[in-house]
Amino acid sequence: MKIISSKQIYQADKATIENKSISSAELMEQAALKCFDWIVTSKIEKDKIFNIFCGIGNNGGDGLVIARKLIKANYKVNTFIVNFSNNRSRDFQINFDRLIEMNNTPVELNLINDFPIISENEIIIDAIFGVGVSRLPQGFVKEIIIRMNASNATIISIDLPSGLFPESPIVDSESVIKAELTLTFQNPKLAFLLVENRSFCRNWTVLDIGLDKSFIDSLKSEYETIDLHKIRSIYRPRGKFSHKGDFGHSLIIGGSFGKIGAVVLSSKAAIKIGCGLVTSYVPKCGYEILQTANPEIMVEVDDENYLQFFNFKTDPTVIGIGIGMGTHLKTKTGFGQFLKENKKPLVLDADALNILSKHRDLLELLPVNSVLTPHPKEFERLVGKWNNDYEKLTLLKEFSSKHECVIILKGMYSAIAFKNKVYFNITGNSALATAGSGDVLTGIITGLIAQNYSAIDASLLGVYIHGRSADIAITKNESSESFTASDCFLYFGEIFNEIKT
Repeated sequence: MKIISSKQIYQADKATIENKSISSAELMEQAALKCFDWIVTSKIEKDKIFNIFCGIGNNGGDGLVIARKLIKANYKVNTFIVNFSNNRSRDFQINFDRLIEMNNTPVELNLINDFPIISENEIIIDAIFGVGVSRLPQGFVKEIIIRMNASNATIISIDLPSGLFPESPIVDSESVIKAELTLTFQNPKLAFLLVENRSFCRNWTVLDIGLDKSFIDSLKSEYETIDLHKIRSIYRPRGKFSHKGDFGHSLIIGGSFGKIGAVVLSSKAAIKIGCGLVTSYVPKCGYEILQTANPEIMVEVDDENYLQFFNFKTDPTVIGIGIGMGTHLKTKTGFGQFLKENKKPLVLDADALNILSKHRDLLELLPVNSVLTPHPKEFERLVGKWNNDYEKLTLLKEFSSKHECVIILKGMYSAIAFKNKVYFNITGNSALATAGSGDVLTGIITGLIAQNYSAIDASLLGVYIHGRSADIAITKNESSESFTASDCFLYFGEIFNEIKT
């Protein structure tokens, strides 16, 4: 799903009004109805008190419509107008008047002393500012936001937490609503996907409010989320007469004394994801471990306790390298020589990335369309520090473009950069914050490239499956604490069957 800018959202609103011959007030009614429907079908008890804080623009108008619909449905509702300006929008005023016609006049807040007493058992609906916010909330509006946050009531924001800029970093965290849930309209907002904003949009859901989808499809965007629709467009089913030779040969290079488990996980992931043949290249100390742990995997060996020669005999389709490899001086030297001679597609993780960060000249030896899978600290070693997550995204795109590679920045909403575009994965949860999780991902992507998926398609499909395995596990009495990297394999079949449906 595209992530579009606030400017493009306004363009989509305008196009919808023109192309569907509806008024802006009718579009507001549609949007608020979707929010109302979500509320009444949620698990919120009907006897809860709803405190709806409305600005004087169209986001406030959405709040007024929600208030009207909740009142008609016999919910307990208090409606407040945050009077930060005399310039009320037309659609706000229409819905303000409709509430008064129902003999339900909103309370107008002009001073911080007007702020009501709200208990932690109540619900706050935040409709003060939407995507059009262009300056930092100040004065009594900032004080209202501070008090809303301090109430400990559950806060539901409409479209965007008030004070959060959709496409630029936060300047004053006290001026931003800390929403438990954001009901956002039509498309995700970039701000939701960045770790620095995690306190302000803990959860979010996209509501289809009927904007013109053909117009949105015509818009250009540097950002996109990976959803099931996207994954189904990438996935290629197997033919009836397929054989293992059709699905490539992955070579997993890595391991060192005490870190052979990384290669066990990675090679298992490559075979479980559908690769036809998998060979592991490890130090001799890992030979028996691999042969015992993964009987489906072939094994070649290097020196006794660490890699230095990289003299494998296998002719692979693709190579995944770096997991558990260590950074012994001879390993670094051998890795550099390997890069000079290698012509095969590469997936690089862990110590391969750590060596590259200390020997930047080796980056020039990477084949075009290599896949790099750093976590944030590994990425920082490659590119240096950043001031905020928006700058980090710029560095991600610049690195991908300069080195003609796919780079997967791992974490919640893993960001996959390719050719100046960034895709965010929305599967996964904190269960994946466990040892070996990244090793599994490396094996998944390596195994997919072996099956002739392009580097970017293998990366998108791989991070989706990786995250989805943890999502399914949590629905089956697993917990984020007890989940291990090996548990990912239990759900690959179920995920493929979901994709095929």
